[in-house]
Amino acid sequence: MDYKDYYQVLGVSRSAGADEIRSAYRKLALKYHPDRNPGDKQAEEKFKEMNEAYQVLSDPQKRARYDQLGSAYSSYQRGGGQQGGFDWSQWYSSGAGGQQVNYDDLFSGAGGGGGFSDFFSAIFGGINGMNGDARMRRAPQYEQAVTISFQEAYEGATRLLEGGGRRIQVRIPAGAKTGTKVRVAGGAPDGADLYLKVVVDGDARFERDGADLYAPVGIDVFTALLGGEVEVPTMGGRVKLTIPAGTQPEQKIRLSGRGMPQLKNPQVKGDLYVQVKVHIPKNLTKEQRMLLQKVHELDKS
Repeated sequence: MDYKDYYQVLGVSRSAGADEIRSAYRKLALKYHPDRNPGDKQAEEKFKEMNEAYQVLSDPQKRARYDQLGSAYSSYQRGGGQQGGFDWSQWYSSGAGGQQVNYDDLFSGAGGGGGFSDFFSAIFGGINGMNGDARMRRAPQYEQAVTISFQEAYEGATRLLEGGGRRIQVRIPAGAKTGTKVRVAGGAPDGADLYLKVVVDGDARFERDGADLYAPVGIDVFTALLGGEVEVPTMGGRVKLTIPAGTQPEQKIRLSGRGMPQLKNPQVKGDLYVQVKVHIPKNLTKEQRMLLQKVHELDKS
């Protein structure tokens, strides 16, 4: 296995700082990105090689380990060592080399995709579970979590993403749920796509099942028996709901079209199901007990 000079790949000195390494990477990424060089295998290999170099040199821990290896390898060469005779076993690592990438990191050039060499995999154990046999077939992709409120999931939301001197406004569609991914084409510094992975905050008023909502609403026993009106929450505000006489505990009353928008067809909304919670009074007045006893006796006759 050959030693790879990552500094040479990026065209920087071994004393280069993070900003210089980042700048060199971004220039090369723009030049050799597969989308700019369709069908050019040499450009694709160059892109993979410089992406691998940046993965190492942009990470302080990986860079430190790589520099230790480089020093040992240089000493071996100065001592007259022949190619192929270097003891690589002491540098092998089975640990994962993946890193958590945040949005600012993306715009500064961190993160990366697949297609890493045997050299990289031997030293760092691969990245994100990939090994040296993997071959990159498309531009790397990046994910970043973004949290929105329950109301924003109903109405849709906008997020302004900033980093590395760039600003991108992203629209999160109505009907998004936790796990929904929003693609930002070319959002990463090397032209790869950025995916925002949506996390929707809960709402104490509702439980969600797809586009349908469930809302528990309490009523007193007399309204359940005699019927009446009660205000219930909806995503569009509170509305009055007619409670039929004889409504049973835990009965569900459907409000059509009062649920969440369908993600792929936001003009169509799910339903809201009001779950009736009947409150039984614990302390009755003497008069209430007498009246209820009379009703009870009438019911038996």
